[in-house]
Amino acid sequence: MADNANTPRIADPNVPVTERSGLVRGLGPWAAASLVTGTIIGTGVFLKTSVMAETGGSALWVLAAWAAAGILSLAGALTYAELGAMFPSAGGEYVYLREGYGRFFGFMFGWMRFWIGSPGSIAAYAVGASGFIGSAVGASSLGESAMAIGLIAMFTAINCMNVTTGGGLQTALTALKVVLIAGLALGAFAFTGVSHETGWSRVTERADFPGWAAFGTMVLAALWAFDGWANLPMAAGEVRDPSRNLPRALVGGSLVVLAIYAIVNLGYFYALPFDEVATARSDHFPHAAPIAAKVASAFLGDTTRVLLAVAMAISAISAMNGAMLTGARVPFAVASDGMAPKRLASLSPKTRVPVVAVIVQGTWSTVLALSGRFDDITNAVVFALWMFYALNAAGVIVLRLRRPGLPRPFRVPGYPIVPLVFVALGALLLVNTLIEAPLTSLFGVAVMTIGAVVYALAIRPRLPR
Repeated sequence: MADNANTPRIADPNVPVTERSGLVRGLGPWAAASLVTGTIIGTGVFLKTSVMAETGGSALWVLAAWAAAGILSLAGALTYAELGAMFPSAGGEYVYLREGYGRFFGFMFGWMRFWIGSPGSIAAYAVGASGFIGSAVGASSLGESAMAIGLIAMFTAINCMNVTTGGGLQTALTALKVVLIAGLALGAFAFTGVSHETGWSRVTERADFPGWAAFGTMVLAALWAFDGWANLPMAAGEVRDPSRNLPRALVGGSLVVLAIYAIVNLGYFYALPFDEVATARSDHFPHAAPIAAKVASAFLGDTTRVLLAVAMAISAISAMNGAMLTGARVPFAVASDGMAPKRLASLSPKTRVPVVAVIVQGTWSTVLALSGRFDDITNAVVFALWMFYALNAAGVIVLRLRRPGLPRPFRVPGYPIVPLVFVALGALLLVNTLIEAPLTSLFGVAVMTIGAVVYALAIRPRLPR
């Protein structure tokens, strides 16, 4: 790349993007860990249990789906920890796919992230946050949409500042929401007035298995709540001592989230009858209170609903901020390699942040947020992302066979079983989604098909051989 970071050209892909661009490694270990935890914990833990309960029919099967999604996500985080320590450059999965499979697969990931993955996540967090507040204050649908757009605009501006500012904000928001969620879980078990026998009978009540297709649909819903463990590697070019801090943040952050989700979901079913859980806010019950609000009302009363709505909105906003910070680094990396408009790789001379990529990402997120359909947006995002999660996990095996001499500061425990299980289960999830949610799946397939055509006609002919 040219010495001037604002005039990128087709560059040698073997040179890390960070070294070519002047990105600043301003994310320390706490900021890195908070990006993992804070980006994972967003809206899903407050909203997805209800839609899963509609499908699953009992608390035990819902909890089993949460556990399956958590274990699957942890396996993914372990594989990404090896890849991230090997290639600590901006772009994350784009870099892994480019190194493992070639430029076409790297471009396709960047295309998906640009059009669906990152802006879809940001839109869903904004819609979720505005929905939490809107349901508490009685805002209209138009008011909620305006609130979502305002949140996207405000945090897009914040993420145009230097990365240390964004990382510091993420740490503070993550710490705050972990405290709030811990308080919700404690209240569910200790202060709702439910007897120990009644509470645990609700959790352990048995019901027939809903079938593998329904179980897969529940896992898909839970995976939205776990999504975010792959975000930190996209900003790896700005993590200090990445070979050490990145694996620790990925694995440690994922384990913290697993523990939090297990406790909170047990608390939901302990505190509320199953029918109350199943009829909480979702696309099917858009005017109902979120499940977390129902639980909190049981021990705090309705007078605290605005306070609780603000707490849940903070959780969603924290995840949105993390998605914004990390997501813009993918089009930056793709553009730095000459496979996207060069303006996306331009850095602010003052903040060393890819401001153009951040603004374009925020603009498209606003368009998606106007749809207002939370569950549709999240399902489309999860399906699109998991196509590449599975490819990247297989990339751990591909790179060990093809490039065994690469330094590997972190190695996946249980290799090759962990990545193989992850790939197999990810493939089953995608097939199940194609069958059970064809419109959502076909949308993702259509976007990827367009990307392949763009690469063949416009990108590949001008790349160096």
